[in-house]
Amino acid sequence: MRILYLLFAVFLFLFQAAPGSAEPLFADTAECRSQGNFCRSGPCPPTFTVSGSCHGGLLKCCSK
Repeated sequence: MRILYLLFAVFLFLFQAAPGSAEPLFADTAECRSQGNFCRSGPCPPTFTVSGSCHGGLLKCCSK
């Protein structure tokens, strides 16, 4: 049972977030979020409109 504590600590160490790793990988995602919009997989909420795409065209960029 003691090995579980060690494995848990190693697991957390290996998968911790490094500074800057949360940056979006796609340029269209970065552009969408820099304008104050958000990405969504389904249709945008009723008061929002589609203003572009995110994640290489897989998601929609919703704006007010």
